[in-house]
Amino acid sequence: MNPVKNYAIVGTGVRSMMFRGAILGDHAECSKLVALCDSNPLRMKAWQEKDELDLPCYAPEDFEKMIEEQNVDVVIVTTIDRTHDEYICRAMVAGCDVVTEKPMTTDVEKCNRILRTRERTNKKLTVTFNYRYAPRNSKVKELLQQGIIGKITSVHFEWMLDTKHGADYFRRWHRDKRNSGGLMVHKSTHHFDLVNWWIESKPETVMAMGDLCFYGKVNAEERGESHQYFRATGSENAKGDPFAMDMTNDDHHRSLYYDCESADGYLRDQNVFGDGISIEDDIGVMVRYQSGAVMTYHLTAFAPWEGYRVSFNGTKGRLEIDVEERSYVSGSDSDHNLTRNVLGSSDHKVLEPTKLLFRPHWGEPKKIAIDDTNTGGHGGADKLLLSDIFDEYQHDPLGRAAGHEDGAWSILTGIAANQSMSTGLPVRIADLGVKVY
Repeated sequence: MNPVKNYAIVGTGVRSMMFRGAILGDHAECSKLVALCDSNPLRMKAWQEKDELDLPCYAPEDFEKMIEEQNVDVVIVTTIDRTHDEYICRAMVAGCDVVTEKPMTTDVEKCNRILRTRERTNKKLTVTFNYRYAPRNSKVKELLQQGIIGKITSVHFEWMLDTKHGADYFRRWHRDKRNSGGLMVHKSTHHFDLVNWWIESKPETVMAMGDLCFYGKVNAEERGESHQYFRATGSENAKGDPFAMDMTNDDHHRSLYYDCESADGYLRDQNVFGDGISIEDDIGVMVRYQSGAVMTYHLTAFAPWEGYRVSFNGTKGRLEIDVEERSYVSGSDSDHNLTRNVLGSSDHKVLEPTKLLFRPHWGEPKKIAIDDTNTGGHGGADKLLLSDIFDEYQHDPLGRAAGHEDGAWSILTGIAANQSMSTGLPVRIADLGVKVY
């Protein structure tokens, strides 16, 4: 059995619940949660109440003090995206390995800071790309690795967020691009990482076009819609609006966010058709990879259904995968079930069997079976990812474990896409000035 490691979590919002559930549950024999760090003391208190925990709690300015006093081995970073680099670097300098939520960070300067610090300290940085571990995505990797379609020449990737899940990015902190890097960094880093991993190559040139087409005040007014409220909870004008979220209707939202607002003023239920949104909701991207393959990618955050379609063209044929998922709202009670039982989560549950089809140049199309019966978050991926993190990595011919290099390459596509949307010009990754050690 692996030696027990001491873990501290910085950032006690909903994304920390997956790690909390793993440490208190399936991986309790090899891991111990020893401390919390957050800028909101009320949230740290609420975070512990369900399981009657009594952990030492630290403010951000006492981060290093926490590591020393609690003998922390590994820091888990689940803060808002723009602060990832701060805690990743401070943890490594203080002698800790780090596990971070995606995206690793949000811009070039912060990416370089992380890479330089990791090189200097030689500490381990794990980026949690759970979609790699979904059995359906792993099967695609296995087939491509075996050369089923020969040399990969192009990829078409379409990702749909429905109006339940997609809207959630426009009512919370993600709506400000300074916090999240926009959906190209916060959300699409998952997808760009999958392609880097699937085709075993790295992005070379990126061209993107996108805009705020559906959410936001101007768009609503152009459609003749009226959404006259700043926040939904307690607003008469929000009643009957399917896009409005009442924080008092969900025990978890109430305790973890609504009841904690007085400490930092963070509002989880802003109007998705209000002012102040600086991220796009409909984006098209073209990427050339070092292998010569070209990807066309599109993200829509207001689709009528949730899921993704990916097609790979190669010198021996074509591989197609279609996935329809159950959408969710981050922080709901279904997420809170992660506290003690990761397997109990319905987060991103597959609604229909995944369709995986190989079309050879000559011959009939062949349906490929996938074990899509795994339960748990992200189609069974979370359980496998957490086992890799807490039970130490085993030999994996698919190479699903992701480190700092993978974290960097995944966000560089999104960062370049943001720059391209801003300038209207293609962006060479080499010109961004990031050295991946």
